[in-house]
Order: sequence, then C-alpha cells, then structure tokens
Amino acid sequence: MSPGARSEADPSVDGVDVSVYTVPTDAPEGDGTLTWSSTTLVLVRARSGDTEGLGYTYGAPATARVVSDQLAPVVTGRCVWDVSAANEAMHRALRNAGRPGVAAGALSAVDVALWDLKARVLGLPLVRLLGASRTRVPVYGSGGFTTYDERQQDRQLRAWVEELGIPRVKIKIGESWGEEERRDRARVAEARRSIGDGARLYVDANGAYSVKQAVRVARHLDDQGVTWFEEPVSSDDLKSLARIRAAVAPEVAAGEYGYTLAYFGHLLDAGAVDCLQADVTRCGGITVWLRAAALAEAAGLQISGHCAPHLHAHPAAAVPNTRHLEWFHDHTRIERLLFDGVLDPAGGSIRPGASGEPGLGLTFRHRAAEPYRIS
Repeated sequence: MSPGARSEADPSVDGVDVSVYTVPTDAPEGDGTLTWSSTTLVLVRARSGDTEGLGYTYGAPATARVVSDQLAPVVTGRCVWDVSAANEAMHRALRNAGRPGVAAGALSAVDVALWDLKARVLGLPLVRLLGASRTRVPVYGSGGFTTYDERQQDRQLRAWVEELGIPRVKIKIGESWGEEERRDRARVAEARRSIGDGARLYVDANGAYSVKQAVRVARHLDDQGVTWFEEPVSSDDLKSLARIRAAVAPEVAAGEYGYTLAYFGHLLDAGAVDCLQADVTRCGGITVWLRAAALAEAAGLQISGHCAPHLHAHPAAAVPNTRHLEWFHDHTRIERLLFDGVLDPAGGSIRPGASGEPGLGLTFRHRAAEPYRIS
C-alpha cells in the first residue's frame, strides 16, 4: 500500500450533526466593550459506526449553518485517523466563504469533534493520543465582570481562592470603553483586598483603552500587584500592543481572536505579547492550537488557553509551554450544566485523562440540554 493510502478496514466519518443551545447567564455579564445576558453553544457530533465524538464552540447560531452546509460534506467519508487532512480540507472549503469569525468557529468545533472521535475509536483519553507533557494543567478563575457590584465580585473571587484553592484570578476592566477609569481602579483595589497578597491578580480590558490610557492604568495595576494585563488595546493593533508591552510592568497577553495560524505568527513577530493566548474554539480547533503552541515555544514564550477549559485541557497537557487555562465563569457553568465528566479545579489545576474515559471524557446531557435548544 502506498504512503497515505487508506485501507478498507480504516474507520470513516459516517456523518456530522450539529445543534444549538442558548443558556441565560446567572447574572448580567459585561466587560470593557460588551454586555450579554446569554451564551450560545454550538455542538458538533461526528459519527463513525456506533462511536460518536463531540466538539463545540461558543458563538452565533449561524455557526451551525456553516457546519451543516459547508463542512459536514467535506469531512464525511474521510478516514477517522486523518484529522490533519480533514482540517486542511475544511480550510480550503472556506476560502471564498471567509475563514475568520463564524466560519472559524464552525471549523474549530468540527476539528475538536474529529479529535474526540479518533480518540474514542482508539479507546484512549485524548491526552494519551496526543502524548502527555504533564499530568496537571494550572487554571485561573476568570469572571469579575464590570456588571458586578462589589459584593458580587468579592464573593466570586473568594470562592475561587478560599474554597477551591485557585491561586490566580482575573477580573474585567476598561468599563464603557475606558470611560470609567476611576471605577476600574477601585475594582482592582477591591479585588486585591478580596484575595489577599498570596494570590495572583490578572485583569482583562478587552481592548477598551487607548495606548496612553493603558500605560497610565498600568501604573495602578503594578501598585496592586497585577501581573497580567490582557488586551489593553485591540488585539488587532499589534504595534500598540508592543508599545504598551515595552512600557508597563505587568505582562501583556492577547490572541483570543486569532482565527488563523498566520495571525499568531504576526502577533509574535511584532513582539506584542509576553504570553500568547489561543482559543481552541476559534483558532481552527485542536489541530491549529497545537501549532500555535509550537510557534510560541519557538519564540521562547508560553501559551494560555482562552475560555472553554474542557476543550483546552487535553491539548494543553500535551505541550510543554502551557502556562494555564482560563476557568471562565460563564463557560464552566454551562459545561457543568450540559456535560457529564467535567473536571475539578480544586487546588488550582485540572487533570485531563485521569478518569481513563476515552476522548475528551465528556458526555453530553441531552435531557438537561433540551430546554435550551434553539435548533
């Protein structure tokens, strides 16, 4: 048999199904540039015989149409083993449809489902299939929304640090596109009082500030012991990120809106970040997330998984330069609601694959999810 040829005995992808679920938040949520009252999960299931792999993304319901109309026909009939080839075929199929944004989310969800399917067919936890680099992956508690009052923020931060033992937490700042700088400063100081001096404090401005405002705010952040300043300005403005990185004490992080591998290359070439972020539900799935991690390692940097921690856990455990994963309140709440097999962050880290369950180790709770299904 020639290299790359497929045997008739090799399992194939028999079909791809997609469904959409919108879950209301447990309280109004917002950051520096956006507010929301619900979050939509687009679930993809890839089938081979009696085995099913799952993947998902968080985004617009329209993502499902891209999966069903553009991507499902591309991957159906392909060999289960060849996830990389399927990923490349999906990228090519989306050329004229436009790969960034909604289409990238769709591709990412299908890619994750194919990796999960492959691991399940083999009967292996995904981290075993990928090859483990570590047994535990650190996490940080993430929430602290600009819509929270002081009591809500305090309760959430203390729950992570005091009850779960997570020694690092993040809050949102940059309220109203940076127009509430005084409240931003007050909330950072309140967060430090909540967690004490022993825990690390991170902030995320979601691109709300101007360059000079970000540098000015960073002085206060340094006074409060903040070590992570995420998206002080738009992550599309690589030159400004680099200028801020050179001028401030906290580490600058960005990359969650990277929809292509090339974007991460540009971000690193610009010297724009101290730690690269990548989102497996947006960047092109596990296939591209692993490549982004390799780019970061070649640049001497670490990578952090943005949101959706249960999808990041296994690939994050497979690379040596993972710093941590974002234990994002909105997503962890939804993942606990809709899936069995979720991980325990107690002590500040998670252990993907420890249960021995194949694939991602997640089982979708169809009955629990039905009230939230919209298509």
